Amino acid sequence: DAETSEDWLALRPQEPSPSQCCGSGCKPCIYDVYEKELAQWERAKAMQDKSLLMGKKEQSNNSELNPDTFTAFSVSSVEQLTEDTYQYKFELPGNSSLHLSLGQHIVLRGVVNGLEVQRAYTPISPRNAEGYFEVLIKCYEAGLMSQYIKTWKRGDVVFWRGPFGGFPYQPNKHGELLMLASGTGLAPMIPILQSITDDEEDETFVTLVGCFPTFDKIYLKPLLQDLARYWNIRIFYVLSQETSLEKLPWSYQENTYTGRLNEDLMKTIVNSCRRKPFVLICGSSAFNEDMSRYLKAAGIEEDSCFVF
Repeated sequence: DAETSEDWLALRPQEPSPSQCCGSGCKPCIYDVYEKELAQWERAKAMQDKSLLMGKKEQSNNSELNPDTFTAFSVSSVEQLTEDTYQYKFELPGNSSLHLSLGQHIVLRGVVNGLEVQRAYTPISPRNAEGYFEVLIKCYEAGLMSQYIKTWKRGDVVFWRGPFGGFPYQPNKHGELLMLASGTGLAPMIPILQSITDDEEDETFVTLVGCFPTFDKIYLKPLLQDLARYWNIRIFYVLSQETSLEKLPWSYQENTYTGRLNEDLMKTIVNSCRRKPFVLICGSSAFNEDMSRYLKAAGIEEDSCFVF
């Protein structure tokens, strides 16, 4: 019995809306997935064979993260870090691990007022963490995804796909890594830092520069203080809205700058590096552009930089 063209039209995959693309250059992007499903639909329609569409799944029930389909994970804890930033912990079945390579991101799907939105976030848990993963998320007042995220509580089920991107880190490949992170741009740096401090054979020097508005808005202070105790790790803070260091705890005063990370400060930091650094950058697009420009002025070329 021949299907009517209306039946086929109802089965046609829907083109994603711009809000569904997280803009992080995922492979496959949601648009790639759509093209693949469209080709599958056209083939099935030409042959008038619906069974060719059976492979089409947007959501998978197995518990393995994968790039093509969204997988359900449940929220096991919610911790507020600053007034607008939260750390969410998700459960992994058994003692399984996400198997991410360093600095990789995963894509979250949310539905807000009937509109599907997708955004990319980088897990900050160690990459060998078993049975869980953690994500650092900043919520914005007017953000669509933020409205959805703010409703999360323990036991809620959330859909992720991935992983994507990442920095192909190899121990001892670079004499020194200079990490420039603005706000939640800290996220991809954490797993790389932890993999260096966990590996006794890895003698890479690291200088992390964290840019935040105020002292209270620095995330993960206890973790960063622990990492800074390692012989090969230095951490500086640049606080754009602090005017004086006097109110800061004594242990922070000598490695904190007030104001913005500008060209002069960049030169000072680059010159203080123990070896010529390879630079990792993560922040807003404006931050990333500024940093690239200041680095160039400090003698660091683009081929010595990686932008998340």
